[in-house]
Amino acid sequence: MTESIRPEPDPTLHYLLRIADCCLIHSHRLSEWCGHAPILEEDIALTNMALDLLGQARATLAHAGQRNALAGGIAYDEDQLAFLRDERDYLNPVIAELPRGDFAFTVLRNAVMATWLKLLWERLQRSTDPELAAIAAKALKEARYHQRHAADWVARLGDGTAESIRRLNEAMAALWRFVPELFESDSIDAAAEASGLGPAAAALREPWLNEMAPILAAARLEMPALTGAFRSDGRNGRHSEHMGYLLATMQTLQRSFPNGVW
Repeated sequence: MTESIRPEPDPTLHYLLRIADCCLIHSHRLSEWCGHAPILEEDIALTNMALDLLGQARATLAHAGQRNALAGGIAYDEDQLAFLRDERDYLNPVIAELPRGDFAFTVLRNAVMATWLKLLWERLQRSTDPELAAIAAKALKEARYHQRHAADWVARLGDGTAESIRRLNEAMAALWRFVPELFESDSIDAAAEASGLGPAAAALREPWLNEMAPILAAARLEMPALTGAFRSDGRNGRHSEHMGYLLATMQTLQRSFPNGVW
């Protein structure tokens, strides 16, 4: 088995990894729908969105690998960072790693994540890091489509049958407690904001609420408050019980056959 790698403890690097890991893990969950979606068109759409997110992850991971070298470490490539870290070194929000769930769960999570990523990429276009700004300009177009697609499905399910409404409400109950993590700022966010690298997580909260409100209203869903005692903390490497199983699946080929090529 291949040994794990450990990125340098650099705030800029960690900011980049939070973005990349969010896209990577969300992409993996969406890829699990390949061959399992309720209709053929959605099978293709969800798989294509997974590939979009994977492309965003690859670009950002490659950039993060170069930053690791600048921070005094090794210049890792995107494959090494994607497949050879231990669980605690992944910095995605927990909402991205939750199991695939049913179709209602998936489209509601897509609406939450795509809206958040769209707002993030919009602001990252103005990053003082030219490479990150270029990644954001391309990713923003994809995120806009992801948001529209998810919003359309949320509305259809909310205006559908008693069964689709029930499932959508169950998805809301299961997902919402993980949403506040997306907007919790810390020292890594503060450093990124101060340097102009990117926005602090808290800066996306109000714009996200403003864009999610009409999406949920179209499905006749009430938006719960972003409050509560529960807090997830995947952006600092503390994950749910689901993450280990996800990584075991995602990493097995690279770990078993290092540097393998087709």
